Amino acid sequence: MSDKKYVLVNDVGTTILKAVVLDEQTNIVSEASEEISQIYPKPGWCEQDPNEIWNKSLATSKKALQKAGAENIAAMGLVTQRATIILWDQTTGKPIYNAVTWQDVRAAGFCQKINSRAAIKLFHGLGKTAEKTSLLIKPLRKRAGVKRLIQLSHFNFLPIQAGARINWIINNVPEAKEILQQGNLLFGTIDTWLLWKYTQGQVYATDYSNASSTGIFDPFALGWSKFIMNSFDMPKELKLPEIKQTSDNFGKTTAFGAPINITSVVADQQAALFGEACFSSGDVKCTNGTGTFIDINTGNTPIASSHGLTPLIAWKLNDKVTYMLEGFVQTTGSLVQWLKDLELIESPEESEDLAKSVEDTAGVYCVPALTGLGAPYWDPNARGTIIGLTRKAKKEHIVRAALESIGYSCNDIIEVMKKDTDFAISSIKADGGASKNDFILQFLADITNTKIERPKVLEMTALGAGCLAGLAVGYWKSTEDLLKNRKVDHIFMPEMEENTRKALCSQWKRAIERSYNWATERSPRTS
Repeated sequence: MSDKKYVLVNDVGTTILKAVVLDEQTNIVSEASEEISQIYPKPGWCEQDPNEIWNKSLATSKKALQKAGAENIAAMGLVTQRATIILWDQTTGKPIYNAVTWQDVRAAGFCQKINSRAAIKLFHGLGKTAEKTSLLIKPLRKRAGVKRLIQLSHFNFLPIQAGARINWIINNVPEAKEILQQGNLLFGTIDTWLLWKYTQGQVYATDYSNASSTGIFDPFALGWSKFIMNSFDMPKELKLPEIKQTSDNFGKTTAFGAPINITSVVADQQAALFGEACFSSGDVKCTNGTGTFIDINTGNTPIASSHGLTPLIAWKLNDKVTYMLEGFVQTTGSLVQWLKDLELIESPEESEDLAKSVEDTAGVYCVPALTGLGAPYWDPNARGTIIGLTRKAKKEHIVRAALESIGYSCNDIIEVMKKDTDFAISSIKADGGASKNDFILQFLADITNTKIERPKVLEMTALGAGCLAGLAVGYWKSTEDLLKNRKVDHIFMPEMEENTRKALCSQWKRAIERSYNWATERSPRTS
């Protein structure tokens, strides 16, 4: 083991930025956090200030290091929100626009236009484009014809893909094309931006987990996808970062005085999968944060989904690639915040008490499509719905329905995950801030009919990044060492009768259907 005592992690989430210091037993020795300002120029748009993210990364790290000391840090890891993009000028180091986050849907119309164009290309030019579209064709060629491939929801280009937002920035920011023509326009996700800043522009890189999350990377061919980038009209002059292993040498930083080796760069959900010790095929984790992300380790074989899930790279470690499938629910933890904004609850903790104070929802269902529906429905035009209201319904029933919607949404993903992978899912490891809520996890166990494990440490993104960073310098020798450190706080076992579960899920499907395509149906008041 390294003679240094600790590992430092920058954990840049969607709403909160943290710096965490871990010891050899993966205990949190010290931490500091700051909120990240959210910028909403228009409905459906969501931006952040790249310089604020950098300055707060520095500030929180310095605060966390006051106890540990920079000279005692064996390694540093960066774990960040995924698919949020930044374009900056290589010569000045200045961003040309705000970071456009993964939640932003400004490019939805553009995506709809190119979807039909891409489908036509695939249908009429299969022989020529087969290699370029390996993202879909290679794993499915024996199971589906070309017409079926065109119908697959995964083939649809979505606003969450980086290419759509890159296209918007280049075509709407005046100086973008001039910097592009000079060969100085850099593209990166949050990790690439922070790595560039920490190394004073010496390292321009990302890792496989972050690259695969951009939607412009082919996880089957293990490289940037020319087919996808061309579909988004991404210019060839735009520079793309080097892709390195998730646990690797990413250079040194002297930002804290004593030099510190940066040895891990990883996307947040992949970091949580690693932190939950989901090292084997079929292992599943559920991270309940701003949104909920459900990921399954699919081993060294990439699997394409025919049910709206996303194939990604979990990590590349010791020259071996581990793959995963993911489904995400856009609004879960933020749904609890919405309840607070409406003054239905005073705190997130109160939501649990209110939900438990009634036996059921009195027939009320809440579809949390406040920013559209994610997997497996993928309807950006869906909107939040509360349905089944009667005079019997009270505040407590609405709050309970909102919390139950998290479980229903997760169950939708688990159901199709089983179909895509043929894995028998016997347990789910739950983490993230909303997993503190016992009601949410018990309902999740009931509605999925699956054992739910909650670890003692819920900061799985930071833990995963720290473990990957420590492995690179021998702070831990192997994943077996990490398994020994994993501690379970509570296990939730399913208690619901099967007939009840089926009836509830059937009604939930009806409620989901009511939310479809709402944003495109204009009434006289909104037109």
